[in-house]
Amino acid sequence: MSENERKVTRRQFLTYTLTGVGGFMAASMLTPMVRAALDPVLKPEAKTDMVAIARISDITNEPKRFDFKVKQVDAWYKSDEPKSAWVYKNESGDIVPLSPVCKHLGCTVNWNADKGHPNQYFCPCHGGRYEIDGTNIPGTPPLAPLDLFDYTVKDGTLYVGKTKARGGGINAK
Repeated sequence: MSENERKVTRRQFLTYTLTGVGGFMAASMLTPMVRAALDPVLKPEAKTDMVAIARISDITNEPKRFDFKVKQVDAWYKSDEPKSAWVYKNESGDIVPLSPVCKHLGCTVNWNADKGHPNQYFCPCHGGRYEIDGTNIPGTPPLAPLDLFDYTVKDGTLYVGKTKARGGGINAK
């Protein structure tokens, strides 16, 4: 090869240098953003412990609200998050722990709170109603039934864990 073919012009040198520096700067800015976006996905899912909420002897055929707290960790901040569940025994004696969070907009439902519609869960925010088993009533705003808690019974005590969604509501499309 001749000597002229090996020479890098000043323009090529500056182009290569600025491209390298620009690429390094872009990578140094994007790396923290990519890591922040991917870090929650790559972390193993936190194991949710079951929380004792009631004695089995306290559970009746009429839904009762039981309040409890769940330990929560947000980055370095640890706290106890207050939660509640509506719990009753159905006709066959099975325990049914329902989430009180309305499936319309996330308000809290109450049992037997609407005098015009007794023996139903009622959401005061937009008039949502549910049957005793948590099934949404047609013609009301909720599109899905109330969520159920995972639960277990041990030594006469009811323990609940995460909620699981129930699909296929009355108004589901």
